[in-house]
Amino acid sequence: MTTAIIVLVVAVVFAGALMRATFGFGEAVISMPLLALLPVSLHTSIALIGLAGLTVAGMTISSGWRHIDRSALLMLSIATILGIPVGLALVKFAPAAIITKALGVFLIGYSIYSLIRDAITQTATSLLPENRYWILPFGFAAGALGSAYNVTGIPVVVYGTLRRWNQSRFHGTLQAHFLIAGIFVVIGQALGGLWTGNLFLLYGLSLPAIIIATLLGMFLHRRIPTEKFKQYVFVIILVLGALLLINPS
Repeated sequence: MTTAIIVLVVAVVFAGALMRATFGFGEAVISMPLLALLPVSLHTSIALIGLAGLTVAGMTISSGWRHIDRSALLMLSIATILGIPVGLALVKFAPAAIITKALGVFLIGYSIYSLIRDAITQTATSLLPENRYWILPFGFAAGALGSAYNVTGIPVVVYGTLRRWNQSRFHGTLQAHFLIAGIFVVIGQALGGLWTGNLFLLYGLSLPAIIIATLLGMFLHRRIPTEKFKQYVFVIILVLGALLLINPS
């Protein structure tokens, strides 16, 4: 692996960690498509972002633990653990090209949803039936997508949006879920054979960038209006998803 590729990988990990620390989610939807465009193996990319995400989660959990919805967190975590083997099986047995294209479709769908969700929430009085067990399929999807793509947070973001969680509850519960899910996802990725020879070299070189990005993101989170900026981020995600679909590899 050349020095130029390593520098690009570290830059991608930095961008993802900054996104996560600033907005509370989204590092994988930034990092995974960009890593897929580099000559880095899919398994290495998945495992690297898994470790990076766990590192960020460990550093940011202290900022919102008072606002955690513990009941929702418990059910989410159980369902997430059950979904992890499904995602690992997908990565192990599905061709890498299919996984990459599927991720592109998923990112496009998620970005479109994110761009129109304000209109959806304004026109609907109850977006989910009042039944706490609706959280289980979202948690299961978080586990499957987390172990396969490291996008553990997206199903939880969708659920929190549909449930109209306030910002404090949303951020606190999401970060706690990231930490718990991240531990099991990383363990699952290790046991599933996704750890490669280059993983710890890339993680070690990326660690200073992860720490700097996390501290900077926590600083920005308290000082910038995020809603307008998020719209630009979702447009970028849409473009990245399209790039994965047209990428011939």
